[in-house]
Amino acid sequence: MPLKVAFQMDPIESIDISADSTFRILLEAQSRGHELWYYTPEKLAIREGTVSARARPLSVRNRLGDHFTLGKELELRLSDLDVVWLRQDPPFDMSYITTTHLLEIVHPETLVVNDPFWVRNYPEKLLVLRFPHLSPPTAVARSKSVLDEFRAEHEDIVLKPLYGNGGAGVFRITKDDRNFNALCEMFFETSREPVIVQKFLPQVQEGDRRVILVDGKPVGAINRVPPPGEARSNLHIGGRAEQIQLSARDREICEEIGPLLSRNGQIFVGIDVIGDKLTEINLTSPTGIVELEKFDGVNSASLIWDAIAKKTASTN
Repeated sequence: MPLKVAFQMDPIESIDISADSTFRILLEAQSRGHELWYYTPEKLAIREGTVSARARPLSVRNRLGDHFTLGKELELRLSDLDVVWLRQDPPFDMSYITTTHLLEIVHPETLVVNDPFWVRNYPEKLLVLRFPHLSPPTAVARSKSVLDEFRAEHEDIVLKPLYGNGGAGVFRITKDDRNFNALCEMFFETSREPVIVQKFLPQVQEGDRRVILVDGKPVGAINRVPPPGEARSNLHIGGRAEQIQLSARDREICEEIGPLLSRNGQIFVGIDVIGDKLTEINLTSPTGIVELEKFDGVNSASLIWDAIAKKTASTN
């Protein structure tokens, strides 16, 4: 049954259609006959209890340099839609958080993917703290003494901003590195937030696995290998994607965290696994489905829309 769907996302003209998960989801939606609308986060508003967006009808095509057409901008009441996709990239700042509050008003009568309440309450670097037995030794603190104690215990660590994304501001600090104090000062002077430190996992040189879950179930994985001399494996900074199969450990992790994700409306999730350790649970705007389809032929976008169809059918 065709659905009326809006995508709250980053500017569509600037996306890389060869690798963008949102674009792949858009293509699948259009192939199913869904009516597509597009708006960027600043177009979202609430007035006298009505949540709306200045949105434009959208059609897409897999054609480099000519991948979309937009219609006339209209004020669209989100309560008139079947589905709204929350798909803008982090940073996970107060602007991002505000959009989750507004979208929460229309959900679940209008299905918001992923559930904005839990997107807001499960930031990727914090949700993983609920599973300390699955993850590497980790601390979140603004106290320098706590950070010093953690470093003294583990010696080789990773320091990163708590709400960062895409590998920005991530530093590996070895036992003899003299930059630790200066980096802490830089973080604390530019932000009021704590930082996160984790024990460095040398297995990252073999790859950082991105496991895709749909409604709490693993559907496949890709391996992201960092470039030489780099501890970060993010694809946009030179990491290389390669084919890999789900491991027994990947399935074990998903069996434990999957029911929580499904129960709380997280339809499309990407988790990061280094060695046998869970490092992040990405709910905000996960990626990886284009590479997974390229390597293994797994059409995650179709599985995602199947899950959405079931949920919308159950509410109608």
